[in-house]
Amino acid sequence: MLEISSLVAAYGEIVALHGLDLKVEKNSIVAVLGSNGAGKTTLLRCISGLLKLRRGKIQLEGRRIDGLEPEDIVALGISHVPEGRLIFPSLTVSENLAMGGYLAKRSQVDSGIERVCAYFPILKERMKQRGGTLSGGEQQMLSIARALVRTPKVLLLDEPSMGVAPRVKEQIFEQLLAIHHQENTTMVLVEQDADVALRVAEQAFVLVTGRVVLGARSKDMMANDELRRAYLGG
Repeated sequence: MLEISSLVAAYGEIVALHGLDLKVEKNSIVAVLGSNGAGKTTLLRCISGLLKLRRGKIQLEGRRIDGLEPEDIVALGISHVPEGRLIFPSLTVSENLAMGGYLAKRSQVDSGIERVCAYFPILKERMKQRGGTLSGGEQQMLSIARALVRTPKVLLLDEPSMGVAPRVKEQIFEQLLAIHHQENTTMVLVEQDADVALRVAEQAFVLVTGRVVLGARSKDMMANDELRRAYLGG
């Protein structure tokens, strides 16, 4: 589904990714783990076109997408749930969700909103409420739901558990699994909570200073105490 080859990315003179290689199989959930500054968010920004590559290539279903504008990448089927949610606080929940379907016809947007609210029913109760007045967990649900309105092929998730209560975190990941199974959505999950990420993902990659230092099946990574101590701090 997604293949990244020899990816080099930088912010000015600071190189964040050093020749990174990574493959994501169709209909899988892949976790990308690592400490702060490892390059996880940069990787997602490169995939979605928000940061241009220095070198390398990114392919979606065999088609190169590096160099395309973000809106063109969205049109091809990649949606990005950014770190920090980045909802529109002055817009209502309904308006925020509609922004997730700005490339689609109105009828498709309406059906998409109805579909995603089945996963996050609290949003249906908050349709007329401004996004900025929602709780942190509700804002995270809104950010995810907004990215799902157009039924993406690939969903990029950047720290979906950040700043939410443990109970809400469990709810969010339960719904992500339901979406994955019911809609065959491929997911790339960047997450600081390695235990949660490894429970939901089939495969995991660990980044250290912009390089992939480990790639393995999640169940193998969870079962290997040495790997956990070396790369996941537990």
